[in-house]
Amino acid sequence: MENALFKQDWRNNRKIQIFQYIFMKWTFCFLIGLLVSLVGFFNNLAVENIAGLKFVVTSDMMLARRFVAAFAIFSSSNFALTLFASLITAFIAPECAGSGIPEVKAYLNGVDAPAIFSLRTLLVKIIGSISAVSSSLNVGKAGPMVHTGACIAAILGQGGSKKYGLTWKWLRFFKNDRDRRDLVTCGSAAGIAAAFRAPVGGVLFALEEMASWWRSALLWRAFFTAAIVAIVLRALIDVCLSGKCGLFGKGGLIMYDVTSADIPYHLWDVPPVILLGVVGGILGSLYNSLLEKVLRIYNLINEKGTFFKIILACCISICTSCLLFGLPWIASCRPCPLDPSEPCPTIGRSGNYKKFQCAPGHYNDLASLFFNTNDDAIKNLFSKNTDAEFQHSSMLIFFVTCFFLSIFSYGIVAPTGLFVPVIVTGASYGRLVGMLVGSRSTLNHGLFAVLGSASLLGGSMRMTVSLCVIILELTNNLLLLPLIMLVLLISKTVADAFNGNIYDLIMRSKGFPYLEAHAEPYMRQLTVGDVVTGPLQLFQGIEKVANIVHVLKTTGHNGFPVVDVPPFSEAPVLVGLILRAHLITLLKKKAFLHSPMPNFSDAFKRFMADDFAKKGLGNGDRIEDIDLSDEEMNMFVDLHPFVNTSPYSVVETMSLAKALILFREVGLRHMLVVPKIPGGVPVVGILTRHDFMPEHVLNVHPSSLRSRWRRLRFQWPIWSKIF
Repeated sequence: MENALFKQDWRNNRKIQIFQYIFMKWTFCFLIGLLVSLVGFFNNLAVENIAGLKFVVTSDMMLARRFVAAFAIFSSSNFALTLFASLITAFIAPECAGSGIPEVKAYLNGVDAPAIFSLRTLLVKIIGSISAVSSSLNVGKAGPMVHTGACIAAILGQGGSKKYGLTWKWLRFFKNDRDRRDLVTCGSAAGIAAAFRAPVGGVLFALEEMASWWRSALLWRAFFTAAIVAIVLRALIDVCLSGKCGLFGKGGLIMYDVTSADIPYHLWDVPPVILLGVVGGILGSLYNSLLEKVLRIYNLINEKGTFFKIILACCISICTSCLLFGLPWIASCRPCPLDPSEPCPTIGRSGNYKKFQCAPGHYNDLASLFFNTNDDAIKNLFSKNTDAEFQHSSMLIFFVTCFFLSIFSYGIVAPTGLFVPVIVTGASYGRLVGMLVGSRSTLNHGLFAVLGSASLLGGSMRMTVSLCVIILELTNNLLLLPLIMLVLLISKTVADAFNGNIYDLIMRSKGFPYLEAHAEPYMRQLTVGDVVTGPLQLFQGIEKVANIVHVLKTTGHNGFPVVDVPPFSEAPVLVGLILRAHLITLLKKKAFLHSPMPNFSDAFKRFMADDFAKKGLGNGDRIEDIDLSDEEMNMFVDLHPFVNTSPYSVVETMSLAKALILFREVGLRHMLVVPKIPGGVPVVGILTRHDFMPEHVLNVHPSSLRSRWRRLRFQWPIWSKIF
């Protein structure tokens, strides 16, 4: 807000303060990288040990032929972990439910949902994610890590939490939305870097998927943050390789080094890869459509109360345990290969050859996938020289089970991610295609699994560059680049013909007013004057206290135009825009005048620019908390020193599509609409992001719904009829 106080404060800044500002930005990036890497390492360490202990104890029971006891231990431990994750999420921080990526993406678009970056949310997100992933639910930890990184960045950038008294005055440089968004963007990049050990992929993920505004300076700081994550994780993993981290071991943080130094592929290998991309795009769009419907049903259940939320989570856990333990009994036991790359059958927590119920010298290929963490299942699917390890029926069962379990597990009241489940599902689908193609391709089944993961990720999440780099960093082989690029381009193109990406659909189901980078075609046929709704609330440059209090109590608007009228001007003229929070600050400090006369000098004596900055992560002051006497209600406030005198304004005849692009690209919260012909009221209306939402526009102009100027998309007819 470029008001007189802000300009005065900026003019008073000295070189040392500018140096402090720059130094603090880089210091915060270093701290974000350090803390996120520590949290990511701790998450993996906890998951590997908790889940590993569960699988070791269950496997010991299976070796002793005590199958009922093994199932009881397996299912009860999963149930307890899921119950714990759902309880702390439901009662302490409901904002932690889900992956957190939609919330962070919406915030970086300008939607500040309450409590999504609080200290309470951070703690519950970390602990709940560990419990949910360890409980064998088909959920991931990448999404929660992005939310965790964003929480750490937001708390650091705002001096902690106002609710817990953790605010510091020397952090006043960061009490503005732009610097907070920059830090949260760096935090989200660090989250992906810590989840996958993919620093460059994390930066590109923040650029391609998360951030709505990007600058070259932000790219440099995000890269620095991700580099810190990579260095710290490398040092911590070296410690664990010496065997000091329990069951963490070499499995640890994801790194699927599954490819040989030279990958031979030829022109006749391209058609199966194209098929992977096409089918992956169709499956990804179907996955998104089904998940959207399931979330709609879950919302109806969750509205009934907290008890029903927890019951739903527990039911999903019980069903998951029954499937993971029961389905391997369907698969037939297979004899161990003559020259296995590791001991067969596997003794311990992870491996490609799980014995399960089989006789000595045999293994259960389906148990090798189900009776593991998702990370180990992906390692098994991506592994090379294992083309004869899995049966067609086992791979089909695993694919179908993972596809539906990941859909039904996401909407429960617990921190759950989608990245890793989609990778697992895509890998099983890709490996199944590789098995069907067989010797007609020179690509091994592990490479087909990698390409299958890329195709389903592209079809569901609709990213290209960032996903390509993340997969390359996961597999540690640059020779896969042409094939992965081809698969991602095809799968995204096919899926875009059906629906939007998964995170946009989730944001829409949560009701976030997210502004897309493009305008709907019918918006080109409308003007901003067509969507302005009234009545417009105006304030005069010198306003009566009672009028301000009345407007603040009877409306929920956050910005108000300020105008000067005679005798303070020759004709009505627009002065600027003032925020609700600034008006409440003026009322709270009782900066009143006995007579309606301008008094600039008094404002500079009583206020500083920092008085109007948002302190910490609290919700701020409310008008209901301010107590004013009758005498004070009849006094006046001079708003001129506190008004943003240069608000973005558009003429009422501007195209709505053009105004939307301006609103989003500049990162506005309010846009004033002025009349084409001056002389009357100096402002016609005020636009916020809700006025640009397609739902609002179509509600005001329902004829646009039948317009031929609409984006064409295919629909899934069966599901649209059912739901």
